[in-house]
Amino acid sequence: MSVETVLALTLKAGEEDRLLAGHSWVFSNELKEVPKAEPGTVAVLNLASGKPLGVGFYNPNSLIAFRLLTRKPEPIDAAFLKERLAAALAYRRRVAAGEESFRLAFGESDGLPGLVVDKFADFLSVQILSAGMERLESALIEALREVLNPKGIYFRNDHPTRSLEGLPLECRAAFGEVPETVRIEEGGLKYLVSPGAGQKTGFYFDQRENRAFLKPYFKDRGVLDLHCYTGAFALNAARAGAAQVFGLDSSGPAIALAKENAKLNGLEAEFDEGDAEEVLDAFAGDKQPFKPDFILVDPPSLVSSRKHLPAGLRAYAKLNTAAFRCLPKGGLLATSTCSHHVSREDFVKTLRAAAAKAGKSARILALRGQAADHPVLLAMPETEYLHFALLEIV
Repeated sequence: MSVETVLALTLKAGEEDRLLAGHSWVFSNELKEVPKAEPGTVAVLNLASGKPLGVGFYNPNSLIAFRLLTRKPEPIDAAFLKERLAAALAYRRRVAAGEESFRLAFGESDGLPGLVVDKFADFLSVQILSAGMERLESALIEALREVLNPKGIYFRNDHPTRSLEGLPLECRAAFGEVPETVRIEEGGLKYLVSPGAGQKTGFYFDQRENRAFLKPYFKDRGVLDLHCYTGAFALNAARAGAAQVFGLDSSGPAIALAKENAKLNGLEAEFDEGDAEEVLDAFAGDKQPFKPDFILVDPPSLVSSRKHLPAGLRAYAKLNTAAFRCLPKGGLLATSTCSHHVSREDFVKTLRAAAAKAGKSARILALRGQAADHPVLLAMPETEYLHFALLEIV
């Protein structure tokens, strides 16, 4: 199956610099005209001069009206997808050497706009986020089977971004049989993952390198892992010699999996369901016998769009202020934000303000980002979304 190019679009004069530098999005106000067409139509994009720039997905109903696929005149079909997926797999074999579970495809960063694929051992969890990729569903399944030969493919098409593309929200098996839980390994630890439930596609591969980085800092610490999800940070802490580990999440099913993961690895860690801010207030008020000197703050995205940035930054500041207040001198705070609307500068400013409000002085031990299987395109800052800091109270 292929999608034929049936439409030509033209950029307004003066709107080409970002695209010529390597960016792959065109917004609707950057086009001379926004012609009617089926969402996901494959179109040729021309410069104002008439020179062709490339081929991509067109959606007249989306703010991102055009997503560049290729700068060459070539068919967009299963062979095209297979080539891109094979290249993505080869890259992961380099940057996540030895791992059999990782993010295989990260949208525009892999030349596959609107596609996220996580590989959980022999199973794939897929999110289709653009109307164009939705129209290639059959070709995509064919290409994934040829490149990876999975036992099963599950579509996690429940992300709110689909609504912006005019797509329905749905979750279903697309190929084979996908079990309720899949066992994977990462960094020597075993995890049970639910491809059809939970946050994102079922596991936070984007924090893989940060989990490994923190291992030397956990030894003999009292670790409080907020928003622990299925326990990856907490279990790394327990394995690295933490004196005590307590994980908290608002999701009951996530906590149940975290407990199972602790048993699976034979590790001592306590997990409970609860609200992060309430627990931090309890710790700050000496209402808990456990006194953490290492706190992890990794909330879900609090900034879903640019208009929500001010409110989201205030929420991040409040949460980190509460964490700072709980930590003694020499204590460590590992904190993250996962929205591409939050810049590295905004992130650091927010932490600076949070420390000041808590009356604490802190030094930066590390500023890091997402794992390499979530590649960041130099010309496309939107592909960088995870910011991570390790701070020490002084």
